[in-house]
Amino acid sequence: MDHFRVVLALAIGYFIGSIPFGVLIGQQAAGVDVRRLGSGNIGATNVLRVLGPRIAAVVLATDVAKGMVAVLIGKWLVGGETVPLIAGLAAVVGHNWSVFLRLGGGKGVATTAGVVIATMPLVAAIAILAFAVVVGITRYVSLGSLVLACTLPIAAWLSDRPVLHTVFALILGLMVIWRHRSNIVRLIEGRENKLGKRVR
Repeated sequence: MDHFRVVLALAIGYFIGSIPFGVLIGQQAAGVDVRRLGSGNIGATNVLRVLGPRIAAVVLATDVAKGMVAVLIGKWLVGGETVPLIAGLAAVVGHNWSVFLRLGGGKGVATTAGVVIATMPLVAAIAILAFAVVVGITRYVSLGSLVLACTLPIAAWLSDRPVLHTVFALILGLMVIWRHRSNIVRLIEGRENKLGKRVR
C-alpha cells in the first residue's frame, strides 16, 4: 500500500469535511453568520430555523456530499475497503472540528450519512428511514439523529456487512452521539426545540 496516497486521502477527506458550507452559504445567501443565530450550529437544522428550507436544503446537500466525496477520493487514490472508510471518517472529523472554524463545527449527521451512503447504501437507507420516522413522529431532529446513530452499527451487523464496516458504523454513531450531548440534556429537560420552529 502506498502510504503517501493513504495520508493524502485522509488529509483531503479532512479538508473537504472542514469546509463550513453552513457558514459560507448563510453569509453568501443571506448575509448572516448562522453561528450567531438560533442554536449557533452550522448544520442544516439550524439553517432551516434561521434562514428557511431552501437554504437549508443546499446546506444539507453539500454536507452530505462532503462525506460521499471523501469516500470516493479514498477509493480513487487507494481503493480497497479500509482507506475509503477512514477518509470518510476524516471528513466527519473535519466537519465536527473544522480547521477553518478554530476546531469548532457541526454535529456531523449529514456528513456521516454521506459516508454511509457511499460505503453501505442499505445501512444508510435503514438509518435514514429510522431518522425520518422518529422526526416525523416527535418533530425532534436531535432525537432522530440519535436514533440514526444507534441504528448504524445495528443495521451494519444485521445486514452481514464485514466486521470492519460494523466497527466504522459504530465509531460514526458514537461521534454523532458525542456531538449531541447538549441536545440529550435538553431532551431530558424538555427544552429542546422542535422542527419547524423559526428562530431569528
